[in-house]
Amino acid sequence: METQLQRPPTTDTARRVEALNRNDKAFHVVLAQQFDRTAIEQLCQLADMIRTIGGARPGTQFLRTLLSHRRAMLYFIQPSTRTFLSFTAACQIVGMPYNSVRERSTSSEVKGESEDDTIRVLSQYFDLIIMRHPAEGFAEHVAGILNNMPRTIPVINGGSGRDQHPTQALLDIYTLIRSFGGTADSRVEHRYVRNPFSGKTIAFVGDLKRGRTVRSLAYLLCRYPGPRLIFVSPPELQIGDDILEYLARSGLEYEISHDLRAHIGECDAVYMTRLQDEHDVAGESKSIDYDKYNLTPDMVKHFKPDLAILHPLPRRKEIDQKLDSLPQAKYWAQVRNGMWMRAALIASIFNFDVAIRDHYHAYYTF
Repeated sequence: METQLQRPPTTDTARRVEALNRNDKAFHVVLAQQFDRTAIEQLCQLADMIRTIGGARPGTQFLRTLLSHRRAMLYFIQPSTRTFLSFTAACQIVGMPYNSVRERSTSSEVKGESEDDTIRVLSQYFDLIIMRHPAEGFAEHVAGILNNMPRTIPVINGGSGRDQHPTQALLDIYTLIRSFGGTADSRVEHRYVRNPFSGKTIAFVGDLKRGRTVRSLAYLLCRYPGPRLIFVSPPELQIGDDILEYLARSGLEYEISHDLRAHIGECDAVYMTRLQDEHDVAGESKSIDYDKYNLTPDMVKHFKPDLAILHPLPRRKEIDQKLDSLPQAKYWAQVRNGMWMRAALIASIFNFDVAIRDHYHAYYTF
């Protein structure tokens, strides 16, 4: 039985974050607003350390000992390729065994069991629930259920309706930081001293109204002073007023546009998105000329040499495949970065970040 939920009110974000955190640190990972600049950069550092440690057999063997005594459930009731496989790879990196439920038809929900009871049952078998669900607010609802269970375990939101996708936002900002020169210094702690977003222009392009990845990344970018954001989309698919109000309160400059070509030459990063017509009610997207919001080979001459092109994938036609081999195409690195960032996040939730840092400094710094 599917739970129908609406997005919780946005006026009590601090209270919501407090309910999701433990000791001022993310326990349940549900909202992008849970992460301040310090938390973002600590996770980026940890992801860098894990990818370095995991580059050789001894390091890989060390990482696989960290969470071999814990178990994860991937409860993915919404179709997914990248997010599901990224989380399975992340679990494997830190040695965490996992199981999955990907269709309601394989669970007792077909017998009439409520989703709430399904979650309560899963919490008795596993130490972590990673979930992807079509209902907005369901991951936060699950966190509330788990907070009231005798045995409390964390939940990670792998995408909830059109609302939020916080782990995608974390890997996106990690990719942007690395693209903007965050790896220039070989000492991990020194890579994040400066603000990599100061003076940068970042364009979000496409279906922004229904793009949960755009919403979550916008929240994280508000942790950094200085970037300018451009939202380029058809009028029917423009970013929500709640995000624009959040940007205004955070002091970030932004612009609304319907013309990608007019701005492509000034962008330091462009975040492309597909038309999310699976959210149509009556085929309303069919009347939208989405081709105007595609990145095409004839635009390359206007690219900055160090432009970063991102896309949460899957794509359709919004990025021409002829651009795939360009140095500006960061979406393949973006996919790989997700594996390291999610491994860092899982390790941090279970407080193994200190062990990773100690191991890194003992064997990988000179």
